[in-house]
Amino acid sequence: MESAELIAILHEVRDRVRGRNPETAAGGVPVALPDLMPLAHARDAALGKVAAIGTVNPRSGGIVNSIVQAWKRFVARVLDWHVREQVEFNRKTMACIDAALESLVETNRALVQLGDRLKAQEQVGEELKDIRNHWADWRFQWEHTLQTNEIQFLRSVADLQGGFQHRATLMDANYRDAMRGQHAEFTGALERFSLDIQKRLWADLERIRLDYERLIYSELKTIRQRAQVTGASAAASTPVAAPQSGELGFDYGRFAERFRGSEEYVKAGQQFYLPYFAECRNVLDIGCGRGEFLEMMKAAGVPAKGIDLGEESVATCRQKGLDAEVADLFVYLENLPEASLDGIFCSQVVEHLPPDRLPEMVRLCASRLQRNGVIAIETPNPECLAIFATHFYLDPTHHRPVPHPLLAFYLEEFGVGNIEVRKLSPAVESMPSLKSLPEDFREAFFGGLDYAILGRKL
Repeated sequence: MESAELIAILHEVRDRVRGRNPETAAGGVPVALPDLMPLAHARDAALGKVAAIGTVNPRSGGIVNSIVQAWKRFVARVLDWHVREQVEFNRKTMACIDAALESLVETNRALVQLGDRLKAQEQVGEELKDIRNHWADWRFQWEHTLQTNEIQFLRSVADLQGGFQHRATLMDANYRDAMRGQHAEFTGALERFSLDIQKRLWADLERIRLDYERLIYSELKTIRQRAQVTGASAAASTPVAAPQSGELGFDYGRFAERFRGSEEYVKAGQQFYLPYFAECRNVLDIGCGRGEFLEMMKAAGVPAKGIDLGEESVATCRQKGLDAEVADLFVYLENLPEASLDGIFCSQVVEHLPPDRLPEMVRLCASRLQRNGVIAIETPNPECLAIFATHFYLDPTHHRPVPHPLLAFYLEEFGVGNIEVRKLSPAVESMPSLKSLPEDFREAFFGGLDYAILGRKL
């Protein structure tokens, strides 16, 4: 137990000594610390000798040794005044050495602490170096990112500017298109309103013209009635008989088939009149012939009746289921009540009448028409010189062609207005050689072979 305590005391003393005298490699000092242990041992040895000056070393017992020891003590007392200063000097020297050694120990201890601090500073430096390296990398990445962001920003700005310019261009184009569209709509609406106003104006003018024509016709009719001599001449009541086949010495039906054309050809040409008679409910066909017009009216659901002096023609119509009878137009019209018809069609008839009977025929037709009733008269066109070289003089029953201004005058005289003239059967279709003529000359002298004059009862 005593040995264990002694060992513990020795360890404690050793730790104290190590604390007072740090090891050379202790701490984080980058240089070797001075070893103070030899100096401490020398100090301890010198300290042991300090007390020995002026003292007698111990010796073993005995008379001789006692005498020697007594002599030594005497001498020491005698020399005490001489060595006293030396002992004091030695003690001061040892105190100085102890102070120096303590200072060296403190210096080593401070160096160790400084080494620890240097080590900490080295760690801080390593951290700062690591931070600097990271900063350099981060700065490079940051500059690269900044440059990339700047490029992307500039690109985005350029894209936005381009998009803005594109949108501005589109908006401007759309605005211009909208303005053009609105302008076109406004122009179209203005034109439509102008046309509507013009139509209303022309309708009003037409109505006024018809009113004036009716008024003029009424006044003229009154004047004629006052100046008219009572009674009619015998010649006026004499019917004009159409030549029969026996009287002419040939088959007139075959003659019409050959020189006037087939029924299909005539029907195709008469389709032009269908819109004018579509709303009628009592139509008379004067000179119905083979019944082409009556067939067209029947197909359109328009009630129509035909008269003709040719018995063969009437028989042909009746075979087709058409309403036709043999009658003289003057006698038939005289026997009809006034304003009993709303449509009269007369094709290729007036050129067969004597010129002095034509006004009477127009008068009778006009008197039998209802108000706003339609009349259509078709006859060869004397303005077309080609008719005189072709079909007009082929028919021996023709008297002379009737110019449309004369026929229009007769119609106006007897109360028919809203007169229009249409040229039919262009001569150039049947005579292609006319194409070589100048167009204006051809239209003036070789236009339609026939013409149709249409009007409405006032």
